[in-house]
Amino acid sequence: MKHKMPPLKYQEDALSPKMSAETLQFHHGKHEQTYFNTMNTLIEGTEYENMSLEDIVKKSDGKLFNNAAQSWNHVFFFDQFSANPQPRPSGNIAGAIEDQFGSFEGFKKKFTEAGTTLFGSGWVWLYRDNQGNLKISQESNAGNPLKQGYQPIMTCDVWEHAYYIDYRNKLPDYLEAFWNILDWAVIESRYL
Repeated sequence: MKHKMPPLKYQEDALSPKMSAETLQFHHGKHEQTYFNTMNTLIEGTEYENMSLEDIVKKSDGKLFNNAAQSWNHVFFFDQFSANPQPRPSGNIAGAIEDQFGSFEGFKKKFTEAGTTLFGSGWVWLYRDNQGNLKISQESNAGNPLKQGYQPIMTCDVWEHAYYIDYRNKLPDYLEAFWNILDWAVIESRYL
C-alpha cells in the first residue's frame, strides 16, 4: 500500500504573510513529499507495507521511523491551520488548558518557550497523557508523542525549513506568527 500525501485544505497563499506560498511550496510540496516518497520505498515488501501511517510510526525505528513520523507530523501540522482560524480555544480544550497551565496566555508562553529553547531540529507538542493531563514536550528530529502511546493535540515544527524562507533565523518571529494561523476548532476536535 502506498501512502499518499494529502493536499492542503487551503490555497498555498491563504496563510500569507504569516506563512508564505513559497514556504508552503517548499515545506509541504518538497520536504513533506520527500518524507512520504522515502517511507513508501522503505516499506515495500516489509511487514509495514499494509499498515496505517500511525501504526508505522508507533512500531518502526531508525530510518523508517524518521520518514514515517515526519510524514505524519507534517500532515498533522498543516491540518491545524486556516485562512480564517478560530483564534482562541473554546469549549473543553479551553477549560483543560486553563486547568493545566493557569490560563491560555500561560500556556502560550510555555509552548513558545519550548519552541525557542529546543536545541537543533524538532517539534514542540501539546499532547494528552494516559491520565488525561495536557503536557508540552520538546521532541528532537521526528519525535512524536504517539511513540510513547500519548495523544497528540497540537504541534509546531521548529526545523529551519519550516520558517527560514519567511523569517530567516528569527525563530521567535515565526512562533509569534504561528499563533495567528492556528484554527482552535481543529485542535479542539483532536481533544475530544
